Amino acid sequence: MRYVKVLQADSLQDGEKIKVTPGDKALLVTRVQGAYYAIDNRCPHMGGSLYDGRLEGDTVLCPKHGTAFNVRTGKVTRNGRIAFISLKVSDVKAYPVKIENGDLLVGLD
Repeated sequence: MRYVKVLQADSLQDGEKIKVTPGDKALLVTRVQGAYYAIDNRCPHMGGSLYDGRLEGDTVLCPKHGTAFNVRTGKVTRNGRIAFISLKVSDVKAYPVKIENGDLLVGLD
């Protein structure tokens, strides 16, 4: 696995999120309770940017329809809705992260 620097670790405060684009990937990086996480930034249903959604603890909400994703695992924790229709949305990919010399690195395939 190849690890790529995406930011200085201390530039992201607890409870914050940032959108990064290492290579051709669009990722959402979050810091929750002192730990860093990286997931795909695009909701698989309608392509909504998860960065534009609300971060609530370890959950980020898709701004288009409210599907909730766990930022630690990328798994859907609550399917969203459009009007009266409940959606079945796929999980997003989670990426390994590590800190080296103050840099936050994300493992890419």
